[in-house]
Amino acid sequence: MRHDIRTTGGTRLAILHTEAPADTWSEARWDEVRGHVRELLGSFGVVMLRGAGVRDTAAFHASVSGFGRDLIQSYRGGNTPRTTLSEGVFTSTEYPARYDITLHNELSYAAKWPDRLYFCCLDAPDTGGATPVCDGEALLGALSPEVRDRFASGVVYHQYLHGGAGLGKSWQDTFETTDKEAVGEFLTASAAEFEWTGDGGLRVRQHRPGTVKNPRTGRDTWFNQADQWHPSNLPDDEGELLLSITESVADLPHWVTYADGTPLSDADLAEVRAAQDAHKLIEPWQRGDVMIVDNHSVLHGRQAFTGTRKVVVSMT
Repeated sequence: MRHDIRTTGGTRLAILHTEAPADTWSEARWDEVRGHVRELLGSFGVVMLRGAGVRDTAAFHASVSGFGRDLIQSYRGGNTPRTTLSEGVFTSTEYPARYDITLHNELSYAAKWPDRLYFCCLDAPDTGGATPVCDGEALLGALSPEVRDRFASGVVYHQYLHGGAGLGKSWQDTFETTDKEAVGEFLTASAAEFEWTGDGGLRVRQHRPGTVKNPRTGRDTWFNQADQWHPSNLPDDEGELLLSITESVADLPHWVTYADGTPLSDADLAEVRAAQDAHKLIEPWQRGDVMIVDNHSVLHGRQAFTGTRKVVVSMT
């Protein structure tokens, strides 16, 4: 079983050529694939299985289950829109095709986040639509010491979730319940600060890391979604438009500050985004591909695309 290495900046992607569809693998073959993936993931943080030939959601579930890890069954508390397709299988973020989704570590704003992400391309787009990746250590190393220091103490993610009508997701959709007491218990267990508003909405504040130790290397790695949660990340003039129709930034569906509560600076955001671009690696999808990402140490995103695109995801 051979593999190729793609490299951009400090990001490296291993492409493991499986040479036969996953639904034909014997247990001995599965042992071989698991061993190769474990080794390559430990070295590179992201592996693409090419030739796995996964045809549909059921085949993807079977393939991911073959790695022997329990799948996360719920996206409860997640900020982005997605649909549960089957047990432990979700759509990738449902966002207009004409826009990119910027690089981020999945659920880094939550108290618990997945260790591994498994993406699968069931239908490749006509153009674009790749899932870019970026090595978090390389990104962090490209930042000035001053910017690294400002993120070292973490960031605070702010949410305003409406009660049924308004911008963004409702708290009912976010927490998959209409029971306020259950939401309160979930947020308390997550060490989040929260308050219910007079109009039936919910405000949430979560202080989370800006960097973490890469479990593969023991070194610091970038780990947050700060630039993605900032209004300037919205496409075109949508950030300014949203601010013009809300009384303050606190009424946006989500926004972010440094740990001490001060706003993120334009200069810091520009430096972070430039570092992401310098180390972003893009490998076009082929139908049936599976990509495995170490979420602690590798960021991922999505290119804008044309045509149809169906990429599903599981998390462990």
